[in-house]
Amino acid sequence: MHEFGLMQSVLENVEKSARDAGAVRVTEIRLVIGEMSEVVPDSLEFAFEALSPDTLSADAELKMTMVSPRSRCTQCGHEFEHKRFMRGCPNCESLVTELLAGKELHIDAIEVEMPE
Repeated sequence: MHEFGLMQSVLENVEKSARDAGAVRVTEIRLVIGEMSEVVPDSLEFAFEALSPDTLSADAELKMTMVSPRSRCTQCGHEFEHKRFMRGCPNCESLVTELLAGKELHIDAIEVEMPE
């Protein structure tokens, strides 16, 4: 389950950013995850719950936005959303396509609490 390693990296980056900003607590972490990234959201949530105690993110809310796969046909230029394993162009039926979105995995934003 590589989600533990991913979440450990997320929490390390969030912790560093929060400390650098002088925050006393992280209240929210927003992630963007592509459906083609091979990340299992439930496993990532489980990893967050296991790894976040004793960090600035201990009571933070984890929000995940999923990004659907989107490709462009290299033959006709048509852009289209599709299911995970269906990348054929619906316009010209070509199987030669380029993935434009759906493999994302990044921290979109964090919200922190600053000292009074």
